[in-house]
Amino acid sequence: MADNRNNTIDPGDRKKAAPMLFSLFLNLFFATGKGIAAFFGNSIALMADAGESMSDVLTSLVVWIGIRTSVKGPDEDHPYGHGKAEPLASIAVATFLMIASVLIASRGVERLRTPPEKPEPFTLWVLIASILIKELIYRYLKHKNKDLKSNAMLAEATHNRSDAITSFMALVGIAISIYGGPKYISADAYASLVASLIIAYNSIRIFRPAFNEIMDAAPSRDIIEKIKSIAENVPRVNEVEKCQVRKMGMKYLVDMHVYVNGNLSVEEGHDISHRVKDAIRENLPEVSDVLIHIEPTIQQ
Repeated sequence: MADNRNNTIDPGDRKKAAPMLFSLFLNLFFATGKGIAAFFGNSIALMADAGESMSDVLTSLVVWIGIRTSVKGPDEDHPYGHGKAEPLASIAVATFLMIASVLIASRGVERLRTPPEKPEPFTLWVLIASILIKELIYRYLKHKNKDLKSNAMLAEATHNRSDAITSFMALVGIAISIYGGPKYISADAYASLVASLIIAYNSIRIFRPAFNEIMDAAPSRDIIEKIKSIAENVPRVNEVEKCQVRKMGMKYLVDMHVYVNGNLSVEEGHDISHRVKDAIRENLPEVSDVLIHIEPTIQQ
């Protein structure tokens, strides 16, 4: 016996994408500011950093759209909802990061071959401001994501941390180029190469959980055990034989087999399944739906 899917979606879920707009507008502001400072400050490293910040605008937009889409309720074409939009956004961010790491590395190699002119000192202050703000955005998004459990938002937070790292590398490289003398003019190129490796590593960290979610990989064993424990504590439930859980956006979908007394009526079994479902959703709000198959326990 199976329960019908619950198609209701909390209207408050749509507000969960709001932090991404904050990140998007700040990234747009910094990309513009860095580009202007790089042009007048004669800094190739800062111009590269501005280019990455502009890519941040694109990824912030992708994540915002992904989260907004993922919280939409089921419809005729998407009976399980739109939750897969969320990991797809994470994969898009991971892809942008990997592309950015390759571009930054190639620019670093190019600067090693043709050392740039010495940049202006004021570009350092632009980078310092960028590092501080990017770190604050990272902490803000990570804090907001504690309750949401959104891989896409975590990916965006990680992207901002990566941008802070590349800005720091650019800061070190430019500072050495300015104050170290002519033989250290290529210091920012080496710094960008190190930053590109860090960004590539972060892109892999973002990609793996998102890919697992697309493939309906099981979540942590702790979540599954909690769900089984709640179900087995419902009166007249004898045993939970099977419990399969998959992540759909920021929520979980559960399929389970519940054993009850084989002599019970269909109506009684139906009532038990509803109480199991209600108990799980009440104790674990992150579970959006539970599909239950009632199995009979044969009494000797």
